[in-house]
Amino acid sequence: MATQQPVTRPANPRFSSGPCAKPPAYDLSRLASATLGRSHRAAPGKAKLLAAIETTREILGVPADYKIGIVPASDTGAFEMAMWSLLGERPAEMVAWESFGAGWVTDVAKQLKIEHSVHTADYGEIVDMAALNYDNDVCFTWNGTTSGVRLPSGDVIPSDRAGLTLCDATSAAFAVDLPWDKLDVTTFSWQKVLGGEAAHGMLILSPRAVERLESYTPPWPLPKIFRLTKGGKLIDGIFSGATINTPSMLCVEDYLLALDWAKSVGGLQGLIARADANTAAISAFAETHDWIDFLAVDPATRSNTSVCLKFTDDRITDGAAFAKAVAKRLADEDVALDIGAYRDAPAGLRIWCGGTVETADIEAMLPWLAWAFETEIEALAVSA
Repeated sequence: MATQQPVTRPANPRFSSGPCAKPPAYDLSRLASATLGRSHRAAPGKAKLLAAIETTREILGVPADYKIGIVPASDTGAFEMAMWSLLGERPAEMVAWESFGAGWVTDVAKQLKIEHSVHTADYGEIVDMAALNYDNDVCFTWNGTTSGVRLPSGDVIPSDRAGLTLCDATSAAFAVDLPWDKLDVTTFSWQKVLGGEAAHGMLILSPRAVERLESYTPPWPLPKIFRLTKGGKLIDGIFSGATINTPSMLCVEDYLLALDWAKSVGGLQGLIARADANTAAISAFAETHDWIDFLAVDPATRSNTSVCLKFTDDRITDGAAFAKAVAKRLADEDVALDIGAYRDAPAGLRIWCGGTVETADIEAMLPWLAWAFETEIEALAVSA
């Protein structure tokens, strides 16, 4: 007997983990004040860029003595810039529990070729951060976008560390209260938690990171797009609105709009509450449906943005094919778009729960997930 479809549909079926859903009530007409056709180095353009920097500081609570810059190539560009500019002065501790962290390991091992140690965990698990040597530089991802596993806190990072901590926070910023005193380099992109446009990255440097930049010159050549110093001094203009290369002023305006929306919902704490509510709705669903569970093994490490799920029903013989079929069925019904697991991750689903997603849309989507599961299970029985 065919499973009956639910009646209510999500108002917004966009649950992609990047680019992510725009803020609710988003309207392109609200970008009309963008400084299009003007130089980003002219006064109006620089003012917009500085506003993006300082509003980011305000919402995230970044200390006044930390530098915030807008850089090219999204979070990837920002983190690569940090590694190539800062690493090599001492050994590195490379930490990975999902695909992007593994990519940073590859960069250090095969491109920079500096002294390092590697600490990895399987998808769904996390590295013991307390076991690292913080006299070395430590590179890690706060929230594993492709695994749904995040650090529960930064408590184990010592305040008196000798090395630098380099944190890829691209799906954690604006959804986690990041402990700035434990982070020397923090990177993220606009396209994640605030639903901004792609291709621009944010680079946040502590005073300790600036001191390293001004006292250490890496032995490898740096392309222009990575250079943060000139004559042994930080290029301070990068952190006051003078970007390394030409940014999209339309994307800048879009980010400013997202920041204004973030303030309207209560700033950082409001955004965290929205993400937590979304994740709680999925958790309640998983508790009452024994065929699905979080990929994260420990509930304390579950991400509140990139929620990764796995099917646990014994009747499923080909997990990858089944998960793809469920995701396709939901997409075809226009109730959940782009929720398949990341290509390198275990088979399952990945549902974005960041603050731009409405909890009502998560709650409306979940009965459809149950419908898609039952429909695919029935299809398996028929074909058996």
